[in-house]
Amino acid sequence: MREAIWEEYELIETTEGERLERWGDKLLIRPDPQIIWATEKLSHRWHKADARYVRSKTGGGSWTVYRKLPQMWKVKYKDIVFGVKPMGFKHTGIFPEQAINWEFAMDKIKKADRQLNVLNLFAYTGGATLACLCAGAKVCHVDASKGMVQWAKENAELSGLNDRPVRWIVDDCVKFVKREIRRGNKYDGIIMDPPSYGRGPNGEIWKLEEQLFPLVELCSQLLSDDAKFFILNSYTTGLSPSVMQYLLGVTLAKDHGGSVSADEIGLRATKTGLVLPCGSTAIWEK
Repeated sequence: MREAIWEEYELIETTEGERLERWGDKLLIRPDPQIIWATEKLSHRWHKADARYVRSKTGGGSWTVYRKLPQMWKVKYKDIVFGVKPMGFKHTGIFPEQAINWEFAMDKIKKADRQLNVLNLFAYTGGATLACLCAGAKVCHVDASKGMVQWAKENAELSGLNDRPVRWIVDDCVKFVKREIRRGNKYDGIIMDPPSYGRGPNGEIWKLEEQLFPLVELCSQLLSDDAKFFILNSYTTGLSPSVMQYLLGVTLAKDHGGSVSADEIGLRATKTGLVLPCGSTAIWEK
């Protein structure tokens, strides 16, 4: 399993369906359906949490705030700065396990003998976008949510990257990719982190298991002749690393050569040493 390493984020401990995390100097407790074990709580910091997300029996949930939290605070990953805030559905604006994929993309970009053009689909608040900009790439950032794209812009400004070559696009990812094919645009790297289910800005419905394969096929047409990488991430437990590896193999490797690998990604709990699985990633590379 590939692990992300942070300084200002920490997964402290996991038990009884919850994870205790440090975000900068704030402690949050969030539910996680994969944590099916009920072990003794070893960390005293469970009792020092600033807020806890509690699921409702009727669906959804809400934050219980124990200590006053700022509306937003900053968390840094190397040179990248994120604005963090407790949101609905337990989210904070960062998926910290993705840092391991950011590192892969940054390494490819830095080792290239030219400036790479990268497409980030389902780009959320811009973690991968900012990493690629830091490494010297041009980036096209696409997400269906206007609010998420605005948040990504704010993160770019916090990180001192707002003057870098980036296009911020609010659009349905499938429709955008089809238009890029018609325009004849090409990319040297593509990053895709799709949700299991979602809606586009005009109500377009996205279902991962139904639409992922045709979208990857479309994206294959956007890769340049000297493309360097394609990163596909999934949080859906039904898509195993081997399934995703096969998916990229039959869509990308057959036309572009290269090799495909896949693995789980996760976060190590500092109190127990347990690595909590946080999804799967498949990578095609030249």
